[in-house]
Amino acid sequence: MGTLDDEREHVERCKAGLRRMLDGARNNVIVGETVAGDRYSAERLGRHLKSLAKELSEEPEGPPFFGRLDFGQGSEEHPGRAYHIGRRHITGEHGGPPVVIDWRAPVSRAFYRASARDPQGVALRRRFGWSGTTLTSYEDERLEQGEEGGSRLLAAEIERPRVGPMRDIVATIQPEQDDLVRAELDTSVCVQGAPGTGKTAVGLHRAAYLLYAHRRRLERTGVLVLGPNRAFLGYISAVLPALGEVDVEQTTLDRLLATVPVTAADTEAAATVKHDVRMAKVLRGALYGRISKPVEPVAVADGSYRWRVREDELRRIVDGTRRESLPYGVGRERVRARVVSSIRRQAEARGEVANAAWTRRIARAVTPALDALWPPVKPEEVLYEVLRSDGKGPDPAEGVLTDTERAAITWAKPPRSHKSARWTAADLVLLDEIASLIERPRGYGHVIVDEAQDLSPMECRAVARRSEHGSLTVLGDLAQGTTPWAATSWPERMRLLGKPEGEVIALTTGFRVPGAVVELANTLLAALDAEVPATRSYRSDGRLRVTRVIGLEKGVVAAVREAGAFEGSIGVIAADADVETLTAALWDEGFDIGGRLTVLPASLAKGLEYDHVVVAEPAAIAEAERRGLNRLYVALTRAVSRLDVVHARPLPPQLSPPVQAT
Repeated sequence: MGTLDDEREHVERCKAGLRRMLDGARNNVIVGETVAGDRYSAERLGRHLKSLAKELSEEPEGPPFFGRLDFGQGSEEHPGRAYHIGRRHITGEHGGPPVVIDWRAPVSRAFYRASARDPQGVALRRRFGWSGTTLTSYEDERLEQGEEGGSRLLAAEIERPRVGPMRDIVATIQPEQDDLVRAELDTSVCVQGAPGTGKTAVGLHRAAYLLYAHRRRLERTGVLVLGPNRAFLGYISAVLPALGEVDVEQTTLDRLLATVPVTAADTEAAATVKHDVRMAKVLRGALYGRISKPVEPVAVADGSYRWRVREDELRRIVDGTRRESLPYGVGRERVRARVVSSIRRQAEARGEVANAAWTRRIARAVTPALDALWPPVKPEEVLYEVLRSDGKGPDPAEGVLTDTERAAITWAKPPRSHKSARWTAADLVLLDEIASLIERPRGYGHVIVDEAQDLSPMECRAVARRSEHGSLTVLGDLAQGTTPWAATSWPERMRLLGKPEGEVIALTTGFRVPGAVVELANTLLAALDAEVPATRSYRSDGRLRVTRVIGLEKGVVAAVREAGAFEGSIGVIAADADVETLTAALWDEGFDIGGRLTVLPASLAKGLEYDHVVVAEPAAIAEAERRGLNRLYVALTRAVSRLDVVHARPLPPQLSPPVQAT
């Protein structure tokens, strides 16, 4: 089955294979310029080949494989064969068998799924230990002989210090995670994941798997990953490239919807109304309320003759088009086409030749009448009228919003026009809703949305529009909901996202958060407005220390100084109002903030992880906002090795640390 020296020789074969693949890709770029049948095909082929060569040349430095499967002679599909499993496929020499099989290939699934109870034909599963790119050790599980479990290398990989961006988890994917990663493309799933359960990693690995299994389809329709903020995107940015996938759009919802600059802020009352799903009805009414009923015929000059479309026919055209529920812009052009068609019939009855040039000229001549019936419009113009509410015409919010709600979103001092309006973040969502009513937005083959519990109903509609003809992977934790409109039910949220049939699956085993930290965080669950199962930790290591101090700044400095003696990243998480003071205190003590050490507000901690976390003044975090206890739950669960809770004030009564915290 191979010794350590044999495996190291295989490492050299892998390196040679990668060099051959890169040389071949570069050579294909040169040859490909002369083999395509036409200019368009040559351009497409060239782009593909150059992309492949670039991808291989930028291959992240790392082990070429992490596992090996040796199938027994009794295996139906792979009798007596052995495969090394890695992050990417590496071809063999002279067309021989590959030296590494991609972790996404069907045969690789047994690496994650096989067990002593169900070996799936696997006689031996081998895991490898590495120091950088040097193979240092391996351990075997002889599944057909009933040997399994307690993998030291698996535990070490899960518990490895967290430095830098998020890493992939291909070497440690668990069976329940593998089921989600390999779910079919047409299947939408919602993953309720407690902190540290790997839900984000599952979503990213599902993106990589789907691109492998359905590449042609998804290269055409695209994959979109939506994160909660830019810090989170920076944190996860290295995962997909490490898995060989670079053509995935990763952004935040705000950036996706950013058609105008955000230069103003809403009150919480105004933002809450703007994010309410009833605003969709208000905006639709405002947009389609601009359409007029015909009150006079349309007359179009054609040389010395004038064609006329009678008022009753115009009314049938406009009303019929409205009943078809087309996008506003499509409906406008449909009215134009039908008016032109009516004139063409009249012209042909008089013996005129209605050729293409004549049709274009008449279509242009119809524009003034069309502008009066079905005006062209920009989203900003519609929203300007809604938020201005001058009371001169019908109010689309009447009967939809209460008077108090209407007042909350109405500008106290309206700008002169939509061009001088100062828009808020919530307005971006409303503008997108209007834009989608005018013209359908681009759709994606698959959309992955993380921290989905914090999406508002209107934001859910924006995501749903982009996955209308595709599928969704929804990731989140109801206990970590921190917005005023945070979800309390996943089935309801999936309905708003346009996928009511999506299955909700809970991950409850935390692989990154130590047991002591999980135990403390779980004490908050009873006080949160979320029915979620308590987290169980895979790990028995880790340290929790709760310290009462006289001065918060000095206490935090002491905790950070001690944390510096350990390997890994350090995160100080505090109430937003305390961040500046704590940062100054750490600077004064000579700490280099921005390297291993990060000081961040609790409002930006979601989705991030640090080896050592110092949570400063839990009471201040809990009191800072309506869902402050949820925010505190998030802050407490960012630690993957050690957690210090430093407080000068009494802890929130809902938080119950162990009597003897160490």
